This record gives sequence, C-alpha cells and structure tokens, in this order.
Amino acid sequence: MSEPGPHDDLLVYQNGEFVPWRDATVHVFSPALKYGAAVFEGVRGYWSEHRGCMLLFRLQDHMRRMEISQRVLRFDTVISAEEMEAAVIELVRRNGFRESIHIRPTAYLGGDGEAGARGPVESVITAIRRGTHKIASTGCRAQVSSWERISDRVMPGRAKAVGNYNNSRLASIQAKVDGYDTALLLNRAGKIAEGPSMCFFMIRDGNPVTPSITSDILESITRDTVICLLRDELGLDTEQRDIDRSELFMAEEAFFCGTGWEVTPIIDVDGTQIGGGDVGSVVKRLQQAYSDLVTGITDDPREWLTEVEV
Repeated sequence: MSEPGPHDDLLVYQNGEFVPWRDATVHVFSPALKYGAAVFEGVRGYWSEHRGCMLLFRLQDHMRRMEISQRVLRFDTVISAEEMEAAVIELVRRNGFRESIHIRPTAYLGGDGEAGARGPVESVITAIRRGTHKIASTGCRAQVSSWERISDRVMPGRAKAVGNYNNSRLASIQAKVDGYDTALLLNRAGKIAEGPSMCFFMIRDGNPVTPSITSDILESITRDTVICLLRDELGLDTEQRDIDRSELFMAEEAFFCGTGWEVTPIIDVDGTQIGGGDVGSVVKRLQQAYSDLVTGITDDPREWLTEVEV
C-alpha cells in the first residue's frame, strides 16, 4: 500500500459518478494514454468570506471551450458544456472546499482503440486546493526557449489538447534546468507567442501590448479577462500585434496571465531586467483588479462568477 497522498480525502467525478481519489483510473491501453487523445480545462475557484460561498470564475466559458476542443480533436461524441458545468458544481459542493481551488475537467478517449479512434468519449473532473502562486508577488525570471511554440499547421493550438502540452513541458524543463522560473516561446515566424501555460503581455510606452490570436497561441479566457480589466478598470486599450524578441528589452513592464498563474509579473528575460527589475505600477493595479473581481469584492456585470454553496 502506497503512502497517503495530499488529495486522498477528495472525491473525483468520473463518467457520471463521484468516486474516491484513488479509485479514479484510466486504462493503460486507452487512446488517452497511448496517444494523448484528451482535452481539458483549468478553472479556478475562490472562497469568498463575505459571501460565504465558493466562486467559480468563468465556468461557462471554460466549458464552452471544452466543447469546441472536443470537436476540433474529432471526438465522435461531445460531452456538453451543460453536463460538465453541472458536474463541476456538484463536485465542488461534495468536497466542501472553503479555500482557493483549481478544477481540471477532462474529456478523453477510453476503450482500447488505435491512433484513429474517435470514441468512446469519457470524462473526469478533479478539484484540488490551490492558492495564488508565491511568485506573483515577487515576479518571475523567464527564458526565451529554444523550443518553438507549436504552429497551427502542426497541431490545433486553439484547442486545449493534452498532447499540445509536451511542447510546454519541454520548454519549462529547459528553463528550470538553466536557472529560470519559466519559459517564453517564439512562434514559427520568430515572434513572441506565449509561456508554457500562460499568455504574455508587455507595457510599451505606457500601453499594453499582447500577441494576436493568430500568433499560434491559445484563445485564452484569462487573456480576454485581462484585456477587459485593462480597458474598464485601468483605462488602457490593449494593442494586439506581433512582438519581436528584441522588444522585450524595451518594455517598461511585462507579465504572464493564465488560470493557474493569474497575473504574474516578469522582471527578467534571459538575464536582462525588464523595466526597473521589479513589479511595475500597471501590473500591481491589474493584479488588484483581477483579485477583487474573482473573489467577488467588486461588481460582476458580465456574470462571470458562479456561486456554489458548500
């Protein structure tokens, strides 16, 4: 019997049932394991003390994107956004979380099919305790990776497909071996694309700039959130365009954003400090606006928050 793990007390949703953590399994011969035939989402939940409930951020948008990812990967059956949304809410409720969490819904190919299999489509959802990354307060050091971001001619980068993330994994490993916190990948044109699991923004001449959607990046939900917050809360319009590598060193500020990374400053790229080498004023204001939104402190006019009573 193996040693107890940190999540052994939690329930997992799998194929319509809520099962103990260690009982959630996938067959070793499934296309999900053999070929990475799976799509997933990352959703954050934040405990709100003043509301006395869990707040799930942009759950509906994540589940709609998961539907699209299943279609892009040619699954023969698509698990609906509504079905997965209801399962996520019930899983959070049954686990009784009263702290920040990270939820990972996955649709994958079970059975014992070969590379061309399109079904059967199965599902699993995990939810674990996860707070804000400590590096968000100090800033991270990034390395421009020798690994190129996968192009849309190679893999569907707009889909959140499990197989795509070996690209991210290798870039992350390389960066950490070389003494950095994370990586920054270029696309096939040699322009800035994104981090291993997060989007890139910089502040140039006081204005936000981010790679366009056609830069071989994920159509990120957090990216969309940040663009809205920069405009509505900080009064800054974001320019979406190609970014040259050399422009990194001309930026006053830079940051990553993503479900897991939230808003994390970049203070150094390839050993060269960005701006003053610390967390800049725009990023600080954006971090506060983001935190206030996801924890329910500020108004939610777009109805991005889903309340879950636990």
